[in-house]
Amino acid sequence: MRCSSFAGMCKTTGENKMTRQEVTDKLRALMRKTSQKQVDWDSVAEQTEIASLGFDSLSILDLIYDIQSAFELEFEAEEVAGVRTVGDMVTFLAGKLGSASGQG
Repeated sequence: MRCSSFAGMCKTTGENKMTRQEVTDKLRALMRKTSQKQVDWDSVAEQTEIASLGFDSLSILDLIYDIQSAFELEFEAEEVAGVRTVGDMVTFLAGKLGSASGQG
């Protein structure tokens, strides 16, 4: 168990095994909730640029918070600075989860 300095909460990390598709579906649902743009979410693929989905600097921080909460993960926002596509984010999350989701 790793304790977060964020609100003094403890979270269990790396114990949630999810497939890559499950990670993708969960991420897509979170993005749908946070996005400021009308998007055909069924057409969002791993190659889709996150910036094209209507996230500004504030809403991307909201998304990161939602991801941490939904996936029960702790990480610094700077860790995802190089993430450009939905697939990049799925790969990042899969690594954090230690899941079988590195592959489809």
